[in-house]
Amino acid sequence: FPADAFDTEKLLDSIDNLRHGRAVDIPKYDFKSYKLDVFPVRRVNPSDVIILEGILIFHDPRVRELMNMKIFVDTDADVRLARRIMRDTVGKSRDIGAVLDQYSKFVKPAFDDFILPTKKYADIIIPRGGDNHVAIDLIVQHIRTKLGQHDLCKIYPNLYVIQSTFQIRGMHTLIRDSQTTKHDFVFYADRLIRLVVEHGLGHLPFTEKQVITPTGSVYTGVDFCKRLCGVSIIR
Repeated sequence: FPADAFDTEKLLDSIDNLRHGRAVDIPKYDFKSYKLDVFPVRRVNPSDVIILEGILIFHDPRVRELMNMKIFVDTDADVRLARRIMRDTVGKSRDIGAVLDQYSKFVKPAFDDFILPTKKYADIIIPRGGDNHVAIDLIVQHIRTKLGQHDLCKIYPNLYVIQSTFQIRGMHTLIRDSQTTKHDFVFYADRLIRLVVEHGLGHLPFTEKQVITPTGSVYTGVDFCKRLCGVSIIR
């Protein structure tokens, strides 16, 4: 297919605007007249989740690099043909003979040459399309988990944020209180730092290690492979 059949630069510009919180106007293609100016443009507002859909969406590497998750929806060839016949004869008022002729001469060869090879770029491949409710539920749950993360965790995948508790909020309240004494400030600040270091130890790599206890028993535990350095930065 000709690469210039798609306005990739417009697509990249629209994605960039949405990612930076700016709304974009998307033209709607008219399949009967083959024009973009028949229908009014559609305003798309920025959102936490942007779904980019298209049969050739994985072709351009610049577009692929902008995606956090790449999904290839795989459907049986007979189902694809049946859907195309229904769409073109009913929605586009085309003759079924012309639809089948176009499919065999252009659509199917183009799929094999340009669409199917991009399947290798997908992070997730969903067979049976929208009927695969298990796969869809897993994807939805993954997105919800990402949305529930701290904003910095979305940017830095190796960042961990300690879950807030009433104990932690209470200590933060004390060290922020202008009436707190120097002794209490040092005590509770040290306690918070200790919690951060203890939490960090849980993310260190380790190996299994066996030791002999004072009673002569064998205990199977772990030995940390790396050391942890804690740095307190008070702002």
